[in-house]
Amino acid sequence: MRIAPRVGFAVVGLGAIAQSSVLPCFARSKKAVLAALVGRDKKRAERLARKYNVHSFYGADEYSGCLANPEIAAVYVATPPGEHAKIAIQAADAGKHVLCEKPLAARVEQSAQMVEACRRNGVLLMTAYRKHFEPSCLYLKELIQNGHLGRIDVIHTAFSELHSPGVSLPWLLDSNMAGGGPLTDLGVYCVNTTRWLLEEDPVSVTAHTWAYDTVRFCDVEEGISFRLQFPNGTVVQGSSSYGGVLSSFVFVQGTKGWVSLTPAFPFDEERRLTGKVGKRRIEGKFRIIDEFVLEVDAFASAIRNKRNIEPDGVQGHRDMIILNAIYESARKQQPVLIGY
Repeated sequence: MRIAPRVGFAVVGLGAIAQSSVLPCFARSKKAVLAALVGRDKKRAERLARKYNVHSFYGADEYSGCLANPEIAAVYVATPPGEHAKIAIQAADAGKHVLCEKPLAARVEQSAQMVEACRRNGVLLMTAYRKHFEPSCLYLKELIQNGHLGRIDVIHTAFSELHSPGVSLPWLLDSNMAGGGPLTDLGVYCVNTTRWLLEEDPVSVTAHTWAYDTVRFCDVEEGISFRLQFPNGTVVQGSSSYGGVLSSFVFVQGTKGWVSLTPAFPFDEERRLTGKVGKRRIEGKFRIIDEFVLEVDAFASAIRNKRNIEPDGVQGHRDMIILNAIYESARKQQPVLIGY
């Protein structure tokens, strides 16, 4: 049997998430190969290229040369969100498929431009929502969509991580680069995952932001809470903060049962699911797996088989519209209708 060639990827952006998770995942991939690295610091790119046995590496100012490399079929964009649009659009114009870290961009106008550029050039755009492939979330979605929990009344969800000066990434507090504060960095998981679980989009939102350290958090919020209203009556209560330790959960309440998943969103912790449907208790443990290789292989398979991919750029753009509405509601201190 002939084995199909693996899809060649260039990873653009060699910061924390790339070094901890994206680059290592290619060693476990059966459908993708790490073919090139692009970074602001070319010496770092060269060092990482040696570590991962990659022959092609480029400085940020040599990105066009990377895109001209015939071994590259796709780029994985792992830079801060403020740089996503320029990198993705340039790749699309060169005929390369794009897998982009979340949030899709720093501004909703940028994400719209990315979706249009990929559509115009006939290339795939995937938003890196790894929870769509992670077993505990897939099991939770099965419970909801098969009706085991009944009509979903409320979902409570949160994702927070303490932002520590000198330890945490400084650009996370720069709205031009990050797009916002913990909402765009962490809360986007709460928004996207609940939309995906329910297979619906919210129609309105109310939100509130806060900052205890107003000197450090002068450009972005320190914390935010929001209430999303869905067409079928389901309410999602969410929050995200840079003022609390790393923690996350999804708690689903339905007319027939309830389920709690915690931790819900980090990729390096065992997940525990508990719940009750009628009189039956539900308990499960989900081991740590490489969620990055799952999304990379799914994207490579879609490229190879010339089919659409979920979660695509349209879904990432919809989340940007929702995040924008959440910030608008917090700013105006009143409910905001969400228009897509």
